Amino acid sequence: MDKKFKRTLVTTALPYANGPVHIGHLAGVYVPADIYTRYLRLRGEDVIMIGGSDEHGVPITIKAQKEGVTPQDIVDRYHNIIKNSMEGLGISFDVYSRTTSDMHHKTASDFFRKLYDKGEFIEKTSVQLYDEKADQYLADRYVTGTCPKCGNERAYGDQCEACGTSLNATDLINPVSAITGNTPVLKETKHWYMPLDKWEPKLREWILEQHKEWKPNVYGQCKSWLDDHLQPRAVTRDLNWGIPVPVEGADGKVLYVWFDAPIGYISNTKELLPDTWETYWKDPETRIIHFIGKDNIVFHCLIFPAMLMAEGSYQLPENVPANEFLNLEGDKISTSRNWAVWLHEYLEDFPGKQDVLRYVLTANAPESKDNDFTWRDFQARNNNELVAILGNFVNRALVLTHKYFGGVIPEAHELLDIDREALAEFKNVKDTLGANIENFKFREALKDAMNLARIGNKYLADTEPWKLAKTDMARVETIMNLAVQICANLAIAFEPFLPFSAEKLRGMLGMGEVDWNKLGDTDILPAGHAVEKPVLLFEKIEDAAIEAQMQRLERIKQENIVANFKPKAVAPQVTIDDFAKLDIRVGTVLECSKVKKSDKLLQFNIEDGMGGRTIVSGIAKWYEPEELIGKQVCFIANFPPRKLKGVESQGMILSAEDADGRLIVIGPTGPVKPGASVG
Repeated sequence: MDKKFKRTLVTTALPYANGPVHIGHLAGVYVPADIYTRYLRLRGEDVIMIGGSDEHGVPITIKAQKEGVTPQDIVDRYHNIIKNSMEGLGISFDVYSRTTSDMHHKTASDFFRKLYDKGEFIEKTSVQLYDEKADQYLADRYVTGTCPKCGNERAYGDQCEACGTSLNATDLINPVSAITGNTPVLKETKHWYMPLDKWEPKLREWILEQHKEWKPNVYGQCKSWLDDHLQPRAVTRDLNWGIPVPVEGADGKVLYVWFDAPIGYISNTKELLPDTWETYWKDPETRIIHFIGKDNIVFHCLIFPAMLMAEGSYQLPENVPANEFLNLEGDKISTSRNWAVWLHEYLEDFPGKQDVLRYVLTANAPESKDNDFTWRDFQARNNNELVAILGNFVNRALVLTHKYFGGVIPEAHELLDIDREALAEFKNVKDTLGANIENFKFREALKDAMNLARIGNKYLADTEPWKLAKTDMARVETIMNLAVQICANLAIAFEPFLPFSAEKLRGMLGMGEVDWNKLGDTDILPAGHAVEKPVLLFEKIEDAAIEAQMQRLERIKQENIVANFKPKAVAPQVTIDDFAKLDIRVGTVLECSKVKKSDKLLQFNIEDGMGGRTIVSGIAKWYEPEELIGKQVCFIANFPPRKLKGVESQGMILSAEDADGRLIVIGPTGPVKPGASVG
């Protein structure tokens, strides 16, 4: 830890209060921030962690409109869900507040007004899409239309989710108001802009020259934006939900959410420390760290610092260790598609397994590139690592201590080479683990902690105290003393990562408070100290629990397919005479088999009431042959024969395409004589 800083202020990105928190949020922001903060507390550092809900912005008003409730109803509901679930996972905020608080409204208003009075804004009139029927300007998310880049017909006014292109609402082809469905018109409106270009030289010097140690993904994105040159950005919007712009002539306008949200870090600190908050924001001896996801890099590294520079009295962040994105089962996590593992649901489905999720999300943290969460990996890491390595060692060490010494730590005697080798393997763990956490390499730090348990397991396996107990109890005393000392080290090392399990382990060891400086020591617990009988730190997760989660995701996938299904355009009109040319009949499938050297084709032997026929159909992807034997199907009887893979097909079986592209064979709903006509 850099000695020049007396204290650390940790902030976490404010989650939108229009939905619960999911594993992507946790892996990207909250778990790493909590590990870092718990580590500093364990070292005895002066540190506070600030969080809160972002309760303004268009996504909230859209959700309220869809549900027929007020925006306040929405944010009240989700703020409580988020806050409670974070507490349930052990995310140890010193304060978790919200941007609808009186403190925040005043702080954000005062901040805007100070910049306004200093002349730091540009006032500009521009054209914006306006819904005449709703009598309001349309925020970007209230406009949908066709993406000019990829042709996606459901693009939003700020971004096309199909191709990822950032857009302006006026870029959309055939824009439509999400409020009324009407075509909006262009109308002039006045707004205030932050001249980011004014602060570009200072930002360039501060980031590109003074903070080359930032993570490559953060540094690279900042450099890209700076090289493209910054442009003025609006800080107000025409909206009826948010913090009113505190100047004359701004009726119906609120602070843009990206402007007011980061000020929430300041207002929440004020709420926590009303008398001393400035020490954490304005004293050069405070280290400010913003934990965020990669979608917030620009706001926290360029825009918010420009705001702070313009204000003039605040310290800039020392680091912004943004993570990349976590995917779910190979697909992008999406709130709108419900493709997520929601924290509050996880806590209900897996009670008492908070640390399992914390462990897996840390082990799979998307620190330098996008990563993937799968339920099978979740199960494997629990069963093969937490249970089989960490839990197994602790249980063995304490069981043997009770078996041979009644639960009292024995004296250690003369050390042998095998003991010294084990000690040498973990004597530097404090330095390596600490350095990795301080450099925001939490995956590596977790490996350092787990390596202690691996060392312990190997030590017991190599020394075999259960065999020595028959001939050399003095030797067993030394082995078990060292084994329990490794357990005590584990209680310290895992405290930032697995706080619930570390607390349980401390209870078994009778440790009380732990001291980071003791990590790596072999005299943490004195001889003669009594330990409790062990209880399992972790338990196996069975296949049934994982299958239930996989089935849930499959249901969601199918629901999304159906919800997004768009029928093909109707073909050109035909007459009854055209239709009458098709001879559609009903037949019964007598035999069905796969066509050799083809993955797509099935060969049918059809009873058609006219002596039978063979038909080849490209539906092998969706059906096993035995599923279709005995079924009645509709087929076109008067197609000319054609050869497919050497088999002559005498017609075409009719099928319908489902929402997911699956072909469903069409047949009568009740028994029909083979050869019956359809018309």
